[in-house]
Amino acid sequence: MTTLTFRPAAIAPHVLRELRDHDDAGVVPRPYALDPAGAPLRCCLRRSRADERISLVSYAPLRRWAAEVGAEPGAYDETGPVFLHTGPCEGPAPAAALHPFAEAGALRALRRYTAEGHIAGGGILRLPDDPARAQEALDQALRAAFASPEVALVHVRAVEYGCFLYEVRRP
Repeated sequence: MTTLTFRPAAIAPHVLRELRDHDDAGVVPRPYALDPAGAPLRCCLRRSRADERISLVSYAPLRRWAAEVGAEPGAYDETGPVFLHTGPCEGPAPAAALHPFAEAGALRALRRYTAEGHIAGGGILRLPDDPARAQEALDQALRAAFASPEVALVHVRAVEYGCFLYEVRRP
């Protein structure tokens, strides 16, 4: 079993409540037609199931983090689509100790940010075909990202669509 050094973070419950009312683009969310492959839910860090109601909303992860810690991301602020449960969600399972959305062969972008909210580099990672090795590869990439003392936060994104998947904060 892989023991992760870095913990993926879902969108915080108080932010989810706000996003379900009006998203970060000021739009009232509408239920989304289910993707048969399962949409990546950022509220609980797993894929949606056929019987679940979900919404696609605009989310500004760096802006939200910056407001929380007093940083100023400036031009690095961006808003993009994320999937959420339409109603309340229990969040990630307590036993979920693995990196979510670590599909075999998937491409992931890891964007690094300083405590001031400025970009500090990034990289692309192709996940190995073996699920256990994919977990280790993500943890190793995060270890490398946080090797720089200026890095305070890393966003993990799907390369295919550029979508924010989750954040990892310096431990």
